[in-house]
Amino acid sequence: MTLYKKGDFHLHTTASDGRLSPEKLVEMASQNSMDIIAITDHDTVSGVNEALDAGKKAKIKIIPGIELSTLYQNKSVHVLGYFKSISDISSEFKNFLKEMSIYREKRAKKIVDNLYKFFNIKLDYENILKNAHNIVTRPHIAQEIINAGYNYSFNYIFTNFIGDDCPAFVPNKKLTTEEGIKLLKSLNSLVVLAHPVLIKGVNMDDLLKLPFDGIEAIYSMNSPSDTKLFTRYAKKYNKIITAGSDFHGMPRKGRDDPEHSHVIGEVYLDVKGIEIFLNKLNSIK
Repeated sequence: MTLYKKGDFHLHTTASDGRLSPEKLVEMASQNSMDIIAITDHDTVSGVNEALDAGKKAKIKIIPGIELSTLYQNKSVHVLGYFKSISDISSEFKNFLKEMSIYREKRAKKIVDNLYKFFNIKLDYENILKNAHNIVTRPHIAQEIINAGYNYSFNYIFTNFIGDDCPAFVPNKKLTTEEGIKLLKSLNSLVVLAHPVLIKGVNMDDLLKLPFDGIEAIYSMNSPSDTKLFTRYAKKYNKIITAGSDFHGMPRKGRDDPEHSHVIGEVYLDVKGIEIFLNKLNSIK
């Protein structure tokens, strides 16, 4: 069995709201001495094949993955799913993700309408769609506000305009966390709670009683005490520990993007952690 030394299991590409193509992301991962990574775009697996091809060239192990948007007690909870093989991702699941993508476009149009209604911010919706490539997310809308010349920072836009519970906010398609876990497990995937440090207004003990396989206890936005806390939660509920930078790309001019790492491998799993992760993934039948 190959021993991998450094793994980042939470990365985004242009298939969703990342700023590097899957191929370029893999190249950067290689430059950062990673030897195993997971592609986990928001609600899509459309970048996985390109990443797998690039991984073969760069001699990096690529884990096909996804970051699924769900709701737990009406609060946003993201669920990471990891697949042993691209063949485990069924056409039915891809069709489901396509429906989610269509809903995201309708949601984005409503957010754009709300921005004009509540804040007199006028945006070109078609331009947002063009720049989003496959999946429209709120960062695409925030970037368009900046591109349109409005003098707001990226963080200010989220805090005051389009963040959860803000006037222009529109919730994503309602998929409960329980439904998301069940859906991913039906595809024989390893299911992990994403960035628990970002989850607000949810009882963590109750949430971790759901059948997650793991918890992203090592995360780029964690303080050292956060990592210790979530590691204790993992032990308490017998979950494996994963590590993810949540890399979205290098920062753009005008963006202060505190919730996303700009470095692949800023946090990572070491040899032992990777071995536990792969053993758990490969044991799923």
